[in-house]
Amino acid sequence: MEAVNVVAVLQKLIRFDTTNPPGNERAAVLWVKELLESHGLKPEILARDPQRPNLLVRIPGRGQAPPLLVYGHLDVVTTEGQEWSVPPFSGELKDGFVWGRGALDMKGADAMYITALLEAHAAGELAGDVLLALVSDEEAGGEYGAGWLVSEHAQRFAGIKHALGEFGGFSLEIAGKRFYPIMVAEKQICWLELTFTGPGGHGSLIHKGGAMAKLGRALTALDQKLTAVHITPVLERMFREIAAGLTGAARAGILAALKPALSDRVLTSLGEGGRAFQPLFHNTANATIVHGGEKINVIPSEVRLQLDGRLLPGFEPQDLIAELKDLIPVPFEARVVRHDPGPKEVDWTLYPLLKRTLEEADPQSTAVPLLLSGVTDGRYFARLGIQTYGFTPMKLPSGFAFTKLIHAADERIPVEALEFGVDALKRFFRAYGND
Repeated sequence: MEAVNVVAVLQKLIRFDTTNPPGNERAAVLWVKELLESHGLKPEILARDPQRPNLLVRIPGRGQAPPLLVYGHLDVVTTEGQEWSVPPFSGELKDGFVWGRGALDMKGADAMYITALLEAHAAGELAGDVLLALVSDEEAGGEYGAGWLVSEHAQRFAGIKHALGEFGGFSLEIAGKRFYPIMVAEKQICWLELTFTGPGGHGSLIHKGGAMAKLGRALTALDQKLTAVHITPVLERMFREIAAGLTGAARAGILAALKPALSDRVLTSLGEGGRAFQPLFHNTANATIVHGGEKINVIPSEVRLQLDGRLLPGFEPQDLIAELKDLIPVPFEARVVRHDPGPKEVDWTLYPLLKRTLEEADPQSTAVPLLLSGVTDGRYFARLGIQTYGFTPMKLPSGFAFTKLIHAADERIPVEALEFGVDALKRFFRAYGND
């Protein structure tokens, strides 16, 4: 049985072009299946579409610790229209980095999970069973991946209450201090369609205040105003733990952001980093698609605007609609296009152990909880009562533009970050169930 090398695993995964759409994750899944079988494990493949399979393997532990789910996705976003300095599916090793689409999102984490679990299993360091799930289709909604597994094969996850997945555990600097945010909650998808109406007519006449004019005023309001500030419990804990790792003016500024009347001003004053936190204080809605008019010489009597809405934990679609009615100065009818609800509260059970693991792996750091502005497959597993912790540990070099490289040209991950991640994961597996 050959030792597993995390860099080699990642390079191999990158070299499978799993751009979604169309995905075509099958070849990558079959390769992982063969790798796991070579280590004496018995993975199974479950698929809604044979070209879009999912892999599950239960890795037996030596003790009675509760079962744990570890999952990642194998699909990646497109590289179309991007200028790369290396071929995006080469997995090239250069300048201490592994380059290629998926290096950060999230084949790098997949490689860390596979390597750490195989090494921990071989060393007898798993205190309980671990279910490893590598899924398809996360980048396009999970209809062939996690969403389908949860709806059609929920029994495979019976007895599991906690999971490791994306997105968290990477280092970032705040006021010169190094932090590791661990995702414990995420916002909810809440896509809306707003309909504006007004009198139709001939394009040769003068028309004021019609559906198009109302749309214009709505777009202006969305561009210039924000919905109300909400300090959710998870956000408050996140910011208070960040503040505890800081001193002086930096600490005071972080705490000031928790005062709703000051939040937006404080975050704006903190520059790009502060603005990145701003969606965590608001239910948000961004205009993405407009439908209106059928002929260039006919004034439409109806225009529809689609919004990518995102809800904070504990909020419902009607909450966002009510906030938009306060924000937009013209009447409209609202329809919920899609709502993917998430847990209203966080299960903090594993957070202290994850925090301790990272702070032991990097003693000069502070680990903190993270509310994620995007969504992950965690929203599907939450329907089964499973709490996901975003834990893909990476100690990144100072100035490394982690979030800017995700989905972008020249996506890459430091080799040292991969090795750090494997070490941190093995630390966690050794401690899990033994506390």
